[in-house]
Amino acid sequence: MSSESLKVGFDKMQEVLTRLFLKYAFTDVKAKILAKTYSETTLDGVNSHGINRVPLFIEYIENGVIEVDAEAEKVEAFGSIERWDGNSGPGIINAIKCTDRAIELAKKHGMGLVALRNNNHWMRGGTYGWRAAEEGCISILFTNTQPNMPPWGGKHSRLGNNPFIVGIPRDKGHVVLDMAISQFAFGTINNYKLKGEKLPYPGGWDDNDELSKDPEKILGNERGLPIGYWKGSALSMVLDILATLLSAGKSTFKIGQDNYETGVSQIFLCIDPERFGDNGLQEKLVNEIINYTHDVEPMEKGGKTYYPGERTLKTRKDNLSNGIPVSTEVWNKVLGLLEQ
Repeated sequence: MSSESLKVGFDKMQEVLTRLFLKYAFTDVKAKILAKTYSETTLDGVNSHGINRVPLFIEYIENGVIEVDAEAEKVEAFGSIERWDGNSGPGIINAIKCTDRAIELAKKHGMGLVALRNNNHWMRGGTYGWRAAEEGCISILFTNTQPNMPPWGGKHSRLGNNPFIVGIPRDKGHVVLDMAISQFAFGTINNYKLKGEKLPYPGGWDDNDELSKDPEKILGNERGLPIGYWKGSALSMVLDILATLLSAGKSTFKIGQDNYETGVSQIFLCIDPERFGDNGLQEKLVNEIINYTHDVEPMEKGGKTYYPGERTLKTRKDNLSNGIPVSTEVWNKVLGLLEQ
C-alpha cells in the first residue's frame, strides 16, 4: 500500500471541499459547515475522521443513506432533557445542531441533555467537545456504532467502539478527551493501512483469533480490541444502552442489521460551570491537576506527558504553518469526485 503524502493548505482544503459539497446539492451554508469541519479535523491531525472519510461520505449520499436535505428536529422535551430525530441527515450538521441545543439548555438550566436518534456518522466526536468548550461548557458526549468489537471472551463482534468525549473549558487550552472504546478507532486503523504501517500495539484479532498489529487483518473481519480488555467491553455495552435508552433509538444490534452504518444514537450532555460562581477556583483546580501530571520524570529521556487535547493544539499550530499532511491517494480521490 502506498504511503505517499503531500501537504495541503487549510484554506485550499476548505475551498475544494466546499465546491464538492455544493456539487452534491448541499446549501451554501451547509456546504461551508461540512468543509470547515472536515478541514479542521484534518488540521488537528485526525485524518482518519477528516479528509479520509470524505469519499465514504459521498458514497453514502450516492446510495441514499444520507439525506442531503434532512435535518435533526426536536420530537420530545422534558425540561432540560430533549429527544431529537436526525431523520437520516448529515451526521456533522445534526451533531452541531444538537451540541448547540445542549449548550443552550445548559445556559438556561445549568445542565442540558439532547438525545439524538437516527443520525449518521458524526465523524470526529471531539469536534463537539471543542465546540462546547469554546462556549464555556463542560460536555460529555457519546455515540453507538455498528458492531465491530467482540464482547470479552466472544468470537464475533457484538459491541460498537462507541466513541466517548469529555470536554472541559480552560483559559490556557481546553481539555478534550476524544476516544473510541476500541484500542484504535477503525478510521485510525485504516490510516495506518493507507500509510503501509503496522499498529504500534495490538488493535484487534485476526482470522486465527490471535491479537494482531496488522491493520489489514483487523479491518478484514472488524474485530477490534476493547480498551482495558473486559472493562472496555463492559463500558461499550453501557454506553450503547444509555444512548439507545435515552434517545429511544437504534442499538448497536439494530444498526448491525443494516447494510450501512446509519441510524446511530447519540448523547450530548452539557454543563454550565458558571452556575457555580467560582470560575477562578475552577481554573485553579484544573491547572493543579495538569501541572501535577506534567511534573513527572519521563520514562524516556526527552519525553513528556500531555493532558487530553494538548497535542491536538500543537498539531493544529504546526499544520497551519506548514500545511496539512494528506495521503496522496485520498486527496486524488477527493479531486476525482469533484471532477467526475
